[in-house]
Amino acid sequence: IVLSGAAKALTVRDRSIGWNDRQRLAHLPWVLNNSRYLIFPWVQVANLASHALGQLARRVAEDWAGRWGYRPLLLETFVDPAHFRGSCYRAAGWALVGRTSGEGLVRPRKQYQTSPKLIFAKPLQADFRALLCSTRLKGTTEL
Repeated sequence: IVLSGAAKALTVRDRSIGWNDRQRLAHLPWVLNNSRYLIFPWVQVANLASHALGQLARRVAEDWAGRWGYRPLLLETFVDPAHFRGSCYRAAGWALVGRTSGEGLVRPRKQYQTSPKLIFAKPLQADFRALLCSTRLKGTTEL
């Protein structure tokens, strides 16, 4: 499992959180992206994938706070529906938020070929929406 910074802007995710552009830019560090997740195909352990994701959700806030000084509020990930269904994310309690547009990162004079991905999210705190839309989060430390 590899975590990285959240996608800069995702219409579906941003709508589900309810934040405006200013809040999103200020509070994006509290959203982490599960950018890589691999269990080799020859590893055959029942429920291993969802178990590892559950462990991640239970530990990441404390571990992240110990290393970086603040607690993330939300995890997100992308699943390519052409290859996977996201079953392990669903089993670990992640919610299907929607799909990406499939356009990738939009930059002038650049063309990207990609396909829409499923977006899954896992709140790490019950009031994550209220906090992400509030003025209580400053810099990268929660007051």
